[in-house]
Amino acid sequence: KEHLLLAKQVGVPNIVVFLNKEDQVDDTELLELVELEVQETLEAYEFPGEEVPIVAGSALLALEALIENTEASDNKWVKKIYDLMEQVDNYIPTPERETDKTFLMAVEDVFSITGRGTVATGRVERGVLKTGETVDLVGLGDTKNVTVTGLEMFQKTLDETVAGDNVGVLLRGIQKDEIQRGMVIAAPNSIEPHIKFEAQVYVLTKEEGGRHTPFFPGYRPQFYVRTTDVTGKIENFTSDDGSETKMVIPGDRVKM
Repeated sequence: KEHLLLAKQVGVPNIVVFLNKEDQVDDTELLELVELEVQETLEAYEFPGEEVPIVAGSALLALEALIENTEASDNKWVKKIYDLMEQVDNYIPTPERETDKTFLMAVEDVFSITGRGTVATGRVERGVLKTGETVDLVGLGDTKNVTVTGLEMFQKTLDETVAGDNVGVLLRGIQKDEIQRGMVIAAPNSIEPHIKFEAQVYVLTKEEGGRHTPFFPGYRPQFYVRTTDVTGKIENFTSDDGSETKMVIPGDRVKM
């Protein structure tokens, strides 16, 4: 339930369900009951329970079969994993790559290559980047302008990278200790960092996996934005009718 709640809250539009450990269930009727319960749970979180593909299998037995024989594609449990991936391919639409927008990539990790420079890795959120172009390194300090001297994905050198790629970006003019996870690499002058923002928020209830106590102005939560997490401070709250409020309880919708 927690996974479904999180998926719904962050806007995941489509999911496929895998019922693991099918090998431990001998009663087919019991398995059918479990599938019905899963469908009802999906409906409770506003997913189309009757449409969502549900595949049962055993990840462990499939793995063991492949370890024993890497060509074991005719194994019962391996076939179920193939079926799972086929359902993923058929049911979940391929995301459109936003290549027409300015480049943006959140930094997930940083390392150095002796004699070559500093590499920042991450998933390209939007846009296109080519070797030789200059980019801004934004966040956690002053914005720095650096040059891209190389691009690599899965140990292959690229001339360009596009939205959706998980890529390593080799940068010139920057040291490893000047880049941190959570910063972003962006097209020059396209991103401006901020230390204050206003947000419309729904506070999860205890039953939804959230809080069970109220909080007040001055509360210091942890903010997770792309790959960064940072402690912030809530200065004030505004209720739905526009009036200022001094306390927020689980289930409230407020502007802060």
